[in-house]
Amino acid sequence: MTVPTSSTTSKTARRPRSFTIAALVVIAWLALGGIGGPLFGELNKVQKNDNSEFLPAKAQSAQAQKILATFREGSGELPFTLSFEKQTPLTQSDVAAIFAAVQKASSDPKVAPYVATRTFGEIEAPYVFPATPEMAAQATSKDGKAFAALVFINFKKLSDAEGFNAIETLSEAMAKYVTGVAPGVSGYVTGAGGLFAELAKVFGELDSKLLLTTLLVVALILLIVYRSPLLWVLPLVSSMFALCLSVVAVYALAKNDIIKLNGQSQGIMFVLVLGAATDYSLLLISRYREELRRHESKYDAMRVALRASWEPILASAGTVAVGLMCLTLSQLKSNAALGPTGAIGVVCAFIASMTFLPAVLLLCGRRVFWPFVPKHGSELAEVRGVWAKVARLVGRRNTASAVITGLALAALCAFVPTLKAEGVSSIDTFVNKDNAAVAGFRVLERHNLVPPAPDAEVVARAGTLDAVQAAAAGVEGVGVARVRQTMDTIQGGTKPVLSNDGRFGIVDVTYSASESDTSTQATTGALRDAVAKVAGAGALVGGNAGAQYDVQQASRHDRKVIIPIVLVVITLILALLLRSLLAPLLLVGTVVLSFGATLGVCAIVFNHVFKFAGADSSFPLFAFVFLVAVGIDYNIFLMTRVREESMKEGTRDGTLHALAVTGAVITSAGVVLAATFSVLGILPLVFLAEIGFAVAFGVLLDTIIVRSLLVPALVHRMGKVVWWPSRLARDPEPAPATPSA
Repeated sequence: MTVPTSSTTSKTARRPRSFTIAALVVIAWLALGGIGGPLFGELNKVQKNDNSEFLPAKAQSAQAQKILATFREGSGELPFTLSFEKQTPLTQSDVAAIFAAVQKASSDPKVAPYVATRTFGEIEAPYVFPATPEMAAQATSKDGKAFAALVFINFKKLSDAEGFNAIETLSEAMAKYVTGVAPGVSGYVTGAGGLFAELAKVFGELDSKLLLTTLLVVALILLIVYRSPLLWVLPLVSSMFALCLSVVAVYALAKNDIIKLNGQSQGIMFVLVLGAATDYSLLLISRYREELRRHESKYDAMRVALRASWEPILASAGTVAVGLMCLTLSQLKSNAALGPTGAIGVVCAFIASMTFLPAVLLLCGRRVFWPFVPKHGSELAEVRGVWAKVARLVGRRNTASAVITGLALAALCAFVPTLKAEGVSSIDTFVNKDNAAVAGFRVLERHNLVPPAPDAEVVARAGTLDAVQAAAAGVEGVGVARVRQTMDTIQGGTKPVLSNDGRFGIVDVTYSASESDTSTQATTGALRDAVAKVAGAGALVGGNAGAQYDVQQASRHDRKVIIPIVLVVITLILALLLRSLLAPLLLVGTVVLSFGATLGVCAIVFNHVFKFAGADSSFPLFAFVFLVAVGIDYNIFLMTRVREESMKEGTRDGTLHALAVTGAVITSAGVVLAATFSVLGILPLVFLAEIGFAVAFGVLLDTIIVRSLLVPALVHRMGKVVWWPSRLARDPEPAPATPSA
């Protein structure tokens, strides 16, 4: 009979204890899931999607907007345009039917409480155009085939009572009256209100359409990767628990106005959490399976796997979280909102991957890998597969691999200047051009019924309006500048439109260049300089052109400030992780090169394949933060293993071994993250589609080219000097062992 030793007894005692702890961890996560699940549907209620949240308060257009809000005429009003079209000229009966439909739409119980009012003479009446049958002729196009009616909504009243998402309800209520008005007449709800309603509809699908599609994509990839009927479920459940935790945290913070949440940041957070949590799960499971071949005890295997995995996973989560938090330095509030939201999501992904996943793996044991159960003492499959061949190729042709891949990436960077990132119009915001709001706006365009709107609105003190008008008219690029007038119901004629306190008036400015022309930026800058010189005017240039100018200026500021900070922070994290200064510079350089190549490909695809009108001005910054912070992840996963193997085999042999054993899992992780971000393309918004494509392509470029060929080739070529100034760069290389790859 064998008497157990004290160490054997201690190990035996630890195993039930470990099992109990693992069970308690899983139960705790199940309880959290019960709390977080119901909150998914509540996130929409704490979103803030109105444009006033985007520009910084000190921006000139934002200051102008505050003053414009004090004008009774047009103050806080959101216009819904009801457009109608017929292939032949509208008859009198058609026009009468359309007029009746407009009156019914504005009188609907869901709409009427929020219709703005105007004073006409001595009468306060709903602000609807046309207001009388006699005015219908003014709403009919010159060719007689189209009709445009306006219903103005008191946006402040609506926001206070119902919130942003109620706009969709108003649009749906009015849409019931514009269809089937008369034979051959098609009707649409469009205008600013209709476009806002389409945005609200898109953001409302985040909880269902986006989440469900992402989960299905991740599940399919995991099934292909693991070829196991059970194992694929665990990373998926872990990522869902990570999302639950992030939803609980974000909801609590947004509800108490500690952070701002919008539909854009919520959608990106969803795919980021699911992608990151799955990536971390793949890395941990891969190392655990590797250690199960080396250790008979699953507890010992998990202990070694966690010890080897937690540092690179923490560094990965840290680089992404810190990179996203740098967005809080953005002058654009829409950009800054994504920072804490995304960072919280990544931290939650790390927590779930390091707690729930190890616990549930221990509870399931080796059988979770069935039918490919890793047996103790069996050979690592990775050392004789495709990636072993790639590693041998890199070892034999390191110079050629580095030069060819480097030149190819540099060639793609040459297309970056062709990327059009000056913003897009409201109509071009949508990928699909067949939604009702866009189709209705095209009706207005075809029949010249688009209401003439000034490019810029100059707010100035009442006594200086004529001088401001003259200064504006003298600016190159300005077509028309006129003081905004209204009918004088008492003395007849017209008079300037003034703010409620009578202190300010408005000069409407229309540019001679088209709205999409980049020269309008220069015109706006010159306009601001010109009107600022009018003594005592206190002139502020707002309106669409003013806001676009401020967005562009803020975007340039953000790129100049945030990009260097992100690079410095990531370099410092890598230096701490790899105990080196040269290796981090090498890795950051390759990722920046990959980012430039991705932008070049985006320019080609957006301009010539998808034929987008352009990209949002914040697109380059978002793409940079995601691609550099996320792209560095795969280099972290590779280089931490290279360092580990270098201490045993030497840098060159260690690089090839690390590439062979991590190639499959890192590529799988890259495919998962690329697939999750590509799901953003199912939402019909150009910005999300562009971000989805950029991150998906960039991640695949990083995993397949940069991490698989460029980085290992450079490291293999440089040898141990890559670890300078650590001891690993000075110590003698270990004696060559039998190559594993």
